[in-house]
Amino acid sequence: HVQLVESGGGSVQAGGSLRLSCAASGYVFGTACVGWFRQAPGKGREGIARFDIAGRIRYGESMKGRFTISRDNAKNTLYLQMNTLNPDDTAVYYCAAHTKWQPCPQEISDFKFHGQGTQVTVS
Repeated sequence: HVQLVESGGGSVQAGGSLRLSCAASGYVFGTACVGWFRQAPGKGREGIARFDIAGRIRYGESMKGRFTISRDNAKNTLYLQMNTLNPDDTAVYYCAAHTKWQPCPQEISDFKFHGQGTQVTVS
């Protein structure tokens, strides 16, 4: 049974930073596509960044520069460092992981497994 649990969300002032974490159980990082996406109120899901099976990183076009994805395979934990946050970054942030050894779906939100999400509010 795969479980993804995000943490690290909260409220921050514009210009501030947050680091999100995603702990995985029943799963082994390094064998599948893993990443982050978000959903703002009244908007669709937006991919942020992902690792593919080979460990290569891809960022969403509007996410480059301020967001950094990383992981600790030994701890089965995925991270998202977010800097210079602005109110447009207010959203629920989700960790996602796909089926082992399968190619990454085009959209991170189409990965098979999702966490419950963590709220980030920027004011």
